Amino acid sequence: LKLAEVARPTAEAGEVILEIRAAGLCHSDVGALEDPGWLNFITKRPVVFGHEIAGVVCEVGTGVTEFAVGDRVGVCPTARVGVGAPGYVRDGGFTYFHRAEPRDLVKMPDGLSFELAALGTDAGMTSYHGIVTKGGLQAGMKVGVIGLGGLGQIGARVGVVLGAEVHVCEKNEAVWPMAEEIGAKSVVADVSEWKDRDFDLIVDYAGFGTTTAGAVNAVRRGGRVVLVGMGVLEFTLSTVAMIRKQAQVVGSSGGTREDVAAVYRLLADGKITPAVTVIGFDDIPKGLEDLRDGKVKGRLVARIDH
Repeated sequence: LKLAEVARPTAEAGEVILEIRAAGLCHSDVGALEDPGWLNFITKRPVVFGHEIAGVVCEVGTGVTEFAVGDRVGVCPTARVGVGAPGYVRDGGFTYFHRAEPRDLVKMPDGLSFELAALGTDAGMTSYHGIVTKGGLQAGMKVGVIGLGGLGQIGARVGVVLGAEVHVCEKNEAVWPMAEEIGAKSVVADVSEWKDRDFDLIVDYAGFGTTTAGAVNAVRRGGRVVLVGMGVLEFTLSTVAMIRKQAQVVGSSGGTREDVAAVYRLLADGKITPAVTVIGFDDIPKGLEDLRDGKVKGRLVARIDH
């Protein structure tokens, strides 16, 4: 990371400029800094990092009718399918202004803070997409959530709010009280404890291989496992368990503007209240170090003061 002066963007036709009020920090930012393999995804260099962005529209280009100056919005980082997220192919949120297109934006409900709106654009969207859109969660389902970090805590709470019977697997016993606060029915340290528990759905927000393999052993016949986390990049599944159970294992990445909007409604209504630590702009480098070192509980968001 380097602190640099960048020119303030201006809105071309079909674009808007946001005055950024909050920007989330994500483990993928740490990955991009630590793992050279991430350079394949970063096509703009140098680039302003930060893909979780919320702010206020301060300039509107010609032809834009969906948004006006003063609108409070979040930026869906995956809205432009095939284009790529801010912080990777275009400048992101660790600055003061952001150029966007209307199809990137989701209006914030009244009462929603910029900090929660920022984390809702990625952590919220990705969590919701995995458990609802890809998982097909319905009220009354028996659902397992693996990992109670920044994504899992949101996914688990979404499951509870939508009427599922949610159980949590989390190896860090220090955060077990959070499972109870969320409304989970039980919590275990290892997914092997769920063997033959006949879950309808398990969402693996950790993705450490053994977690996904264990999830296949824990779902009912015809049950579904959704893989969101990328703790490891390769693992082995039991052919016997897959075939005998006719289990479905599907991957989930990112989400849509509709997912962001759904999360925003839940956040604004106070139905999901994720753990979040708010820092200042100058604290972003230290915040990324803390993320790398596992010192952050929940999500980390920088408040951008102007």
